[in-house]
Amino acid sequence: MGTELLNTRQAAAYLNMSKAFLERDRWAGARIPFLRVGSRAVRYRRTDLDAYLEGRVRHSTSQAG
Repeated sequence: MGTELLNTRQAAAYLNMSKAFLERDRWAGARIPFLRVGSRAVRYRRTDLDAYLEGRVRHSTSQAG
């Protein structure tokens, strides 16, 4: 598969957001896709993070998000 998996801390650094932001996002319904590995480990695919960022691109401040 060759997909790079990041833990929550690494994903937060990649997105330049806090770890708490990602934890709240998972709790609130996960706009950012994640994988549950085993019973506790959470991982993020870099490709999913890139897709999330691309989906957030706006060309005007009045553009709906």
